[in-house]
Amino acid sequence: MSSPKPPIAARKPHRSTHHATVREDPYHWLRDPAYPEVADAEILAYLNAENAYFQSQMAPREPLVEQLFGELKARQQPDEAAVPWRDGAYEYQWRYADAQAEYQVWSRWPLHQPELAAVFLDEPALAQGHDYFDLGALAISPSGRFLVYAIDTDGSERYTLRIKDLQTGVIAMEEITNASGAIAWANDSHQETAVFFYTLLSENWRPYIVKAHRLGTPVATDATVYEEHGAFFVGLGKTQSDAFILITAGDHVTSETWYVPAHAPTAAPTLIAPRRAQHEYDVEHHGAYFYIRTNHRQRNFSIVRTPIAAPAQAQWEHLIDGSDHLYVTGLTCFEDFFVVEDRIDGLDQIRLCTYDGSEHRIAFDEPAFEVSLGTNAEFKTAMLRLDYESMVTPQTVFDYHVEQRSLETRKVRSVPSGYDKARYATQRLRVRARDGVEVPVSIVYRRDFEQNGNAPLLLYGYGAYGVAMTPAFSSARLSLLDRGFAFAIAHVRGGDELGRRWYDDGKLGKRTNTFNDFVDVARALIEQKYTRAGRIAIMGGSAGGTLVAAAANDAPQLWGAVVAQVPFVDVLNTILDESLPLTRLEWPEWGNPIESRAAFDYIASWSPYDQIRRQDYPPMLVSAGINDPRVTYWEAAKYVAKLRHEKTDDNALLLKVNLDAGHGGKTGRYEFLREVAEEYAFVLTMLGVD
Repeated sequence: MSSPKPPIAARKPHRSTHHATVREDPYHWLRDPAYPEVADAEILAYLNAENAYFQSQMAPREPLVEQLFGELKARQQPDEAAVPWRDGAYEYQWRYADAQAEYQVWSRWPLHQPELAAVFLDEPALAQGHDYFDLGALAISPSGRFLVYAIDTDGSERYTLRIKDLQTGVIAMEEITNASGAIAWANDSHQETAVFFYTLLSENWRPYIVKAHRLGTPVATDATVYEEHGAFFVGLGKTQSDAFILITAGDHVTSETWYVPAHAPTAAPTLIAPRRAQHEYDVEHHGAYFYIRTNHRQRNFSIVRTPIAAPAQAQWEHLIDGSDHLYVTGLTCFEDFFVVEDRIDGLDQIRLCTYDGSEHRIAFDEPAFEVSLGTNAEFKTAMLRLDYESMVTPQTVFDYHVEQRSLETRKVRSVPSGYDKARYATQRLRVRARDGVEVPVSIVYRRDFEQNGNAPLLLYGYGAYGVAMTPAFSSARLSLLDRGFAFAIAHVRGGDELGRRWYDDGKLGKRTNTFNDFVDVARALIEQKYTRAGRIAIMGGSAGGTLVAAAANDAPQLWGAVVAQVPFVDVLNTILDESLPLTRLEWPEWGNPIESRAAFDYIASWSPYDQIRRQDYPPMLVSAGINDPRVTYWEAAKYVAKLRHEKTDDNALLLKVNLDAGHGGKTGRYEFLREVAEEYAFVLTMLGVD
């Protein structure tokens, strides 16, 4: 019986002109003009045909998918629960009710009385009847009586806010729709008329306005607290002290912050420091001062403080400076100390500082790890909760006792099917890129791994927006390591693993450094005999999909398989289109090809869709979400259609379009794992690994 033929998308004339350059795009028609609604019959027929072809090609691999899914599922603790945390008069906890549960239930109890635990939010019940479900946020009023929670049931990231009275169990009839999911309660003393703040989305998915809702009043009468008329995205939060509501406006490189006293929710917002190009800052509070993390003097950020009564930049007093080797990444103020999260030569650090000037760091034994603040709801505390993991250490929750300077282990995520840390090894390598820059690589493998140049290897990367890929643990990854793989993360330029210079050297006119670093890391791993050409699978999502697609164009002979998850591949067309949700926000990251001919030409020189050429390509699995507001479904669809037309090989090229999901793919802990199992099955079969 002959194998099903892949779908061939029609080629239809479409011409655009920018900077006197005429470009043809015969697959432009795959974008539904009614988007975000996708109802065009021809488009849906093509997407369904791709899904049918994906299923037909994966059918022979279904036993392997099921085997992998069984392995991945067996590593999940059936009744996993969070370490309880204190917030006001209650302790809180989420947990999975049983082995079949896809979603969590949330409960609380009065302090020191766990026998009185009561469920206040039941995600499985909320998710019932929906193919997609995401709890975007939940926030409980200072009195402890009212809950606001945000849910998304189609993957569009347009959340609905619901209000629940935890005393009566009644959910308010009126909902708030089209929300971004950000919520912050004011400190009103009147429970039944308490106020919370929230943000709404524009038609282009930009959080642009902050509203205040008073319980018991119609949503239609909610006051506008702040509205952003430019291209900036609006954020909303609250200081750790609970004293101030914070409203932020910014893009990838510039920000400003306004504050409203939490006890006076009708007060007009006050600006701390006006926006200035390339200046980013965020704000905390203690006593009479705002504490601020800012890059106005040091590109790797500093900590300053300023009087609340006169917060302008002229009053800023410097406390801590970053440096070329020290990157200040976070700041949280508590009553008796403040915590600075930073990164020294790419490795996470936690520093505790007293308000009189003394400080110390928390020491950890492993050479490479990820550590960050966990759930710390209380302002007055003598204990700090931390989340810790490494490529060989499962997710661990520590309580750090500040006076004793001691770590207490509260939880190590279990791997029920068995995990022996001693069987695995991890390293932090440095490899030299073609321009002489040393690129960090995190790698993990079993101790019996044969470094003889023949082993399979999965290389992962991202490299954009100043987002660091940390050396984290993955129980799913064990299914590769136990089959002889090494797994490596290339910490390429464009992320901020080594500080803001590392980020700046992979954006705008230096974007190709990211792609070159990735290819050069692969070649170095081949040279060091971790693997060989054709035995490397590469994987990346979103902007990481840009990376692996560019690598497939530039060095196709190196890769045995490519997994591009919701890839941003039609870069030039997307950021030429101001009608799309994120376009204007993206210009500081990628360049503005509308105004700049140089940016237009440079992006065209590397944009994966534009650079598809007549050559052999490795086997590829590409995914998309039809409701994805970040990377639209047609990017992956156009990319695969053009690849099918241009490539000169018979290697597998599969497109999977989630018709009921968005950027993050399937929800639910097991549904997500099934997608991982499919990706791993594709990689294993393409690399010829049993």
